Amino acid sequence: MPTMSLPHPSALSSALPSSHPQGPLTDEPPADPRARLARRILRSLPDAGDVDDGVPGLSFHRRDAFCPPVSVLYEPSLSLVVQGRKRVVLGTETFEYGAGRFMLTSVDLPTIAQVLDGNEVQPFLSIMLRLDLTVVREMAAEVDLHGIPVDPAGPGMTVGTVTAPLLDAIARLAELGDRPRDIPVLGRLVLKEILYHLLLGPSGVHLRQIAVLGSQSSRVASVIAWLREHHAETVRVEDLAEMAAMGVSTLHRHFQAMTRLSPLQYQKQIRLHEARRLLLTEAIDASTAAYRVGYESATQFNREYRRLFGDPPMRDVSRLRARAS
Repeated sequence: MPTMSLPHPSALSSALPSSHPQGPLTDEPPADPRARLARRILRSLPDAGDVDDGVPGLSFHRRDAFCPPVSVLYEPSLSLVVQGRKRVVLGTETFEYGAGRFMLTSVDLPTIAQVLDGNEVQPFLSIMLRLDLTVVREMAAEVDLHGIPVDPAGPGMTVGTVTAPLLDAIARLAELGDRPRDIPVLGRLVLKEILYHLLLGPSGVHLRQIAVLGSQSSRVASVIAWLREHHAETVRVEDLAEMAAMGVSTLHRHFQAMTRLSPLQYQKQIRLHEARRLLLTEAIDASTAAYRVGYESATQFNREYRRLFGDPPMRDVSRLRARAS
């Protein structure tokens, strides 16, 4: 794992406890969980970039400059900003959050995301924990959710305030990357603690509803998962409604409430994100990618790809590869 000497103390000023906001960090880990997270990210990312931590599902992210908006497919996850600010646009709804706030995503959602600030002295720092909904449901079965409100038709994305117990649990999970031997046992325990705080917190209303098998939100989530897995297939909304045991208009209403898209709009964006992934990871051309994700017209694919990502397919991929090199 790469290491680095810490930057000037101002780089972590927002992460340090208020009792010594400008004090230098010592070799001892600071008690404040957010400062501990900042140190952990900086050790793994001496430069701007992204890295998967040793803990399954956990990744660190650092940006040292203003970033233009980019199209991002969010999976079920908990995203926490440690330093800086971020904006995520879901359909017509905008979520903005900074240090001390988190974004909870309960289903796969195509979004437009943008880091709003960050520089080499005070970089943008965040972590993401991908959530396995099967584990969420198992945890929900262990917790008494009786009497706790759920949202039958809310968005699959929400922003909330990090409580002290949740922040401490996240910091402990991130620090397990320094102790690989502890991850298999302690990682599961700390993850359950994080899910416990999320399920019982005010921002977990929709996550709770997804966890209730048979609920309307759970059935819509199953349709979303099916579309993600079968994005290249031709589908009829009537078949999706039957899959969800709903009428077509009911499915449309709940699907749009959760994703801010219609089922067919959602499928199109999933196709384009998958095509982008194929172009980045496999030696294929744009026409081949188009057909593999379900497009019959390469011209239509190129037009819709450029509308979503800002450049034609091959130019977009070249730019992404150059940025990563």
